[in-house]
Amino acid sequence: MKIGLVSLFVVPAVALVAGGWSLLANRPPQDVRLGQQLYQENCASCHGANLEGQANWKTPDENGILPAPPHDETGHTWHHGDRLLFEYIKLGGAAALKKAGIDNFNSGMPGFGDVLSDREIRQTLAYIKSNWPEKLQSLQEQSTKTEAESNG
Repeated sequence: MKIGLVSLFVVPAVALVAGGWSLLANRPPQDVRLGQQLYQENCASCHGANLEGQANWKTPDENGILPAPPHDETGHTWHHGDRLLFEYIKLGGAAALKKAGIDNFNSGMPGFGDVLSDREIRQTLAYIKSNWPEKLQSLQEQSTKTEAESNG
């Protein structure tokens, strides 16, 4: 009986935690629609209504901060795994990068953890990712797997 309960609850929970970050890739259409609304309300003012980012996004301003990058296929968002993308939105760029061991990058991205729930962050990412070509979605999914393997 106890083994049955363990199998029923613990095994799926472990599988969810282990594979949770890659679950962002296969979100239901409703999450993508809600994510689009959340993106327009919280992200578009900096990253563009069409995910195009700010002009000259690769050139730091006078304070050494890069403009907001595009989230479409011309940007670099798809290069990163889901965990970093999630933490970047939740914690803000500086805190997320510091957590990842990167101290020498001056990010202007604020954290949205006090504005968006974890679910809303995942929905926003689902929308962003839904705009990438299939090949880039596959490459990003591989980055997520590599990230999960290296972080345990």
